[in-house]
This record gives sequence, C-alpha cells and structure tokens, in this order.
Amino acid sequence: MSSDSYEIQMGNLNMTSGRKTGGGNVLTDTVGQTAPGEYISNGYKVLAGFQYINSIIPFSFTISDLSISFGSLIPGIPSTLTNTLTVVAGSAGGWQVTTVENHELRTPTGTAEIDDTSCNGGAQTCSISDANLWDDNGQYGFGYNLSGENIDADDFVNSDYYRPFANDEDDDSPVTIMSSEAATRSATATVTYKVNISALQTAGNYQNYLTFVATPTY
Repeated sequence: MSSDSYEIQMGNLNMTSGRKTGGGNVLTDTVGQTAPGEYISNGYKVLAGFQYINSIIPFSFTISDLSISFGSLIPGIPSTLTNTLTVVAGSAGGWQVTTVENHELRTPTGTAEIDDTSCNGGAQTCSISDANLWDDNGQYGFGYNLSGENIDADDFVNSDYYRPFANDEDDDSPVTIMSSEAATRSATATVTYKVNISALQTAGNYQNYLTFVATPTY
C-alpha cells in the first residue's frame, strides 16, 4: 500500500514488531499478527511476519574488476593481481559461487601456453579442488588464492596456498569457491591471481577467460 508520501510494505497492523538489540543480543519479532512463521507445502514456502523482512533484499553478485592485466612478466619473479567478489543474498536460503577458465593462458595463435600451476609439486602438488603451498619461485604456472568470507579457509590456509583453475577445455566442472547455506546480507572474498614464468617461456601476449557464476538456492 502506498501514497505520494508513504509506503507500507507489509500489509498488517500488529501490537508490536521490529528489531531490538541489547546486551549483545538481537531480536526480531512480530506480536499480534495472525499465523506468523514459516509454512512449506507442495513446492511453496511462505515466510509470514516481520522477522522475514530480509527476504526483500535482492540477490546480487558483483566483481570489482572485469579485466586483469599482468603487463610484462619477469622470469622467476611471480606477479600477482586481485579482484573482489561480493554476494548479497538476503532473499536466498543459501548460495554458491563457482568458477572455471576456458583454457590455460595462451597466445592468440595458440602456439604457446603458460601451464596452470601445480604449486610446489611433489608432496605439495595442488589440484582444482585442493590448494597447496606455492612459494617456490622455481615452480611456474598460473593459479589463484582466496581470502575473505564464505570460502574454504581450511584449504586456503594462508596467502601462499594456491589452486589451478578448473579448465573447461579439459571437461572440468566449475569449482565452488564461495558458499553459504543461509541468507547473507553481504559476503566479500578476494581472489589473488598469480603467474610465474621460466626464462624459456615463449614471448608473446597470453590470455584466457574466467567465468564466475553466483547461484541462489531457496
């Protein structure tokens, strides 16, 4: 219900309702409304009452920088760049963000590639689903690190732990890099991209495309 000056978003009048705080606690309540609560049946869900006001927050996903350019690379000296992923999911019961690359870093002619990282190798080899230590500048490739909210912090132990991207050309499925089983007002994670080349790497311009997809669940 609305007029030129006012808008009522919830069409009922209660004895009391709102968001109360005190002593480190937060309480949202609705008193006097007929049948508040959560009701589920035959594929439908009704969230009745002021305490479900978060459900009006639209789902959104933003990426801070859509172009990552490392510029000129120096053999044996890793280069890193970052961008930020932000998920707003107040209207969702949960969500996830997945990523996949179209192929390894490659020249436009396809004659040379920079391999995806295997991290330090040996016992410290990483995979598309398991990060590992990559602090040996004699190990080359392209990979990523994650930090921030709603990531697998047990996998990305610190800023030296990396993974290679899932590779669509190798028929890899996109890998989940952020997730939540609950509504989220805002969650932010930083992706750090790292590339390191050897002195034998063919000179040229290398590129690929990374796809990030945020999916809500209800």
